[in-house]
Amino acid sequence: MFKLLFLLISLFFPYSSSSLHPLVVDSEKLHLNSTAISDFRLLNRRSLISCPINLNPYIKLEVISKSKNSLLDEEFINVVVTGVSIPSIDHWVALITPSNANVDGCPENKALYLQTGDLSSLPLLCHYPVKAVYLRSDPDYLRCKKRECKKRVGNNCVIQTCNATVSFHVINFRTDVEVAMFGGGFTSPCLYLRSHPLPFLNPNAPLYGHLSSLDSTATSMRLSWVSGNKNPQQVQYGKDGTIKKTSLVSTFSQNDMCDTPLIQSPAKDFGWHDPGFIHSAVMTQLQPSTTYSYRYGSDSVGWSNQTTFRTPPAGGGGNDFHFIAFGDMGKAPLDSSSVEHYIQPGSISVVEAMKEEVERGEIDGVFHIGDISYATGFLVEWDFFLHLINPIASRLPYMTAIGNHERDYVKSGSVYSLTDSGGECGVPYETYFQMPNNGKDKPWYSIEMASIHFTIISTEHNFSINSPQYEWMKSDMASVNRSRTPWLIFMGHRPMYSSIRGLPTSVDHNFVDEVEPLPLQYKVERWSLVRVKKFGYLRGHATMEELSLEMVNADTREVEDSFKIIKSSNSTPN
Repeated sequence: MFKLLFLLISLFFPYSSSSLHPLVVDSEKLHLNSTAISDFRLLNRRSLISCPINLNPYIKLEVISKSKNSLLDEEFINVVVTGVSIPSIDHWVALITPSNANVDGCPENKALYLQTGDLSSLPLLCHYPVKAVYLRSDPDYLRCKKRECKKRVGNNCVIQTCNATVSFHVINFRTDVEVAMFGGGFTSPCLYLRSHPLPFLNPNAPLYGHLSSLDSTATSMRLSWVSGNKNPQQVQYGKDGTIKKTSLVSTFSQNDMCDTPLIQSPAKDFGWHDPGFIHSAVMTQLQPSTTYSYRYGSDSVGWSNQTTFRTPPAGGGGNDFHFIAFGDMGKAPLDSSSVEHYIQPGSISVVEAMKEEVERGEIDGVFHIGDISYATGFLVEWDFFLHLINPIASRLPYMTAIGNHERDYVKSGSVYSLTDSGGECGVPYETYFQMPNNGKDKPWYSIEMASIHFTIISTEHNFSINSPQYEWMKSDMASVNRSRTPWLIFMGHRPMYSSIRGLPTSVDHNFVDEVEPLPLQYKVERWSLVRVKKFGYLRGHATMEELSLEMVNADTREVEDSFKIIKSSNSTPN
């Protein structure tokens, strides 16, 4: 019985590890309702009014970092606000980058932002803050427990002010940073003051290394990383780091982002952030199922920490194969009180749970099937996502598929004429995650690991009969040798079916009508039978005779659902 499922995975993700920073502990609970449109996500649609500075004439703002006048590659900085005469629940501070970003009003751009659907509060801010936090997250602020006397008459204090301290988790996104204090909440913002610029100690540092497989032989691996420097760097690997490979360097610009003739996209305008340079080097002369040590960078920009990774088993072999699969992960703030543009509240706990399995050496490969970072046109969020997955993606192949939040945009060639990518149109995704695709903007591929043949498609590109992707799917599945790889797993971001009240329901009739007959022809089957509304991921284990799949709850680490397919002894490969 050489049958499997259409693994269109939409599993989600949360926390339960004492190794996390204390500020992360309540992240899921605090951000559980932040995925939908929130006041902060609509900040650019708000009128910028004048703050009544006469009510708070003593306000000062100080940013405290570990290296005083600069920022490390990762740290929690403290923002201290002093001199507030009248504390308000609407006072907040924001992290702005680059430091010369304009957060004044932009009434001349009023007509460019129609696609948001929020037309009630224009004009708007010119640039979108990276993250923000209300001063009331300091429990002493509103009650003014931290007090200073600004004016005395004799022994009496006649003017007293209040202080607050809040924290931000900061990673190296290369451009310098300012912190700004606002009043009026997120719905009626007014700017009080801004700090001095803070640069990163090493904006060119090599960071966020992540691995991917190139082919089914498992004798080579691609390593990609980000740096602020465009000059080629190296990966050094092998027993003594004696093998060296030089990186190819790529990047993208605002001009590569999508928009329409009348409407600017976030990626093209207020959500833009310079991505730096993406370095990619291929490590060769590797052996399957083998552990190697490596580092990347250069003498001029610095080197990453020494890291180990393990190659997957070669395709067609009889090895056991353990893998993880999921979709729609995104990221969440590691400072639990702050908010960002797009938050997937369970992402932290899912990464922590998967990291535990990876560190125990129990996983050979990871498959992230669409909706990767949810940057959706706010480019700095790619850096936060790459930082989040680094403990996993730097240790084994992190294979991906494209989703609507990476590719879809009006009049851009995507199947669905939506604005889900925020104007990215797949460009950042394909630059950061260089899979063995069929070409530029053709993000479909196949790869074999041990006894599984993975066919990975794009649900966002033309999949109709006789289209290039359809013909490739047909050819790829026809080429599978079931005596070498008895299991065929067909992956894509959008599901053909979804379980609602336990009943399988078609999601897109065109997708089902056009594509489903093809995998069924090659005995690939999927039925949506169980709906588990919890954060988690799929854990798979394959041998030549048996395939088992489990849905793991990331909070409890318990298996919520599972099934097993056993190859019958008299079955014949097709």
